[in-house]
Amino acid sequence: MKVAVWMTECVAGCKRAVLAGFLCLLSGFVFAQTQTPPGMADQRAKSVTQVVLGILSYARWPVEPAQLRLCIVGPTEYTDDLVKGTTQATGRPVTVRRLLADNPSIVSECDAVYIGKLTSEERSRLFASLSGHPVLSISESDDQCTVGSLFCLRVGDEQVSFEVNLDSVARSGVRIHPSVLQLSRRKPAAP
Repeated sequence: MKVAVWMTECVAGCKRAVLAGFLCLLSGFVFAQTQTPPGMADQRAKSVTQVVLGILSYARWPVEPAQLRLCIVGPTEYTDDLVKGTTQATGRPVTVRRLLADNPSIVSECDAVYIGKLTSEERSRLFASLSGHPVLSISESDDQCTVGSLFCLRVGDEQVSFEVNLDSVARSGVRIHPSVLQLSRRKPAAP
């Protein structure tokens, strides 16, 4: 009798283990299917880097930094290529580092900020701290352009484009070349 109970428990345990393993594999498959394929993610990161460097190359600060300091604030999707550090086409090096949204040194140690996902409170505090300081801000998603960012990226499968918040540009103290403002007004080509 004890052997039969043990066998029943063993079979039930094995069935649970097989079911759990199957569910784990299935959830991994579904997760993989909803994520951007690795090649596409790398391409988007490279495209974002090119657009960000392009924006930075057309910006002028009241006192031009010899080495541009770009700070990444908040979780991001497309900065893998950017965080490696890079050099602008002009030869000016760009150092990149991550900071927390409430870090008080953002104003003094960053010439530009790349903003990822922040809560509305974090975003409000960040923009309040940047107010009156010549810091260029680029938001990873375009929904934040109305709340303070100078530039807002629109990352698609085929291209990365951006919008410009002219009010924020006027208040920032950072001058942006008019050709960049014209680029932002162009509509993407139809597929």
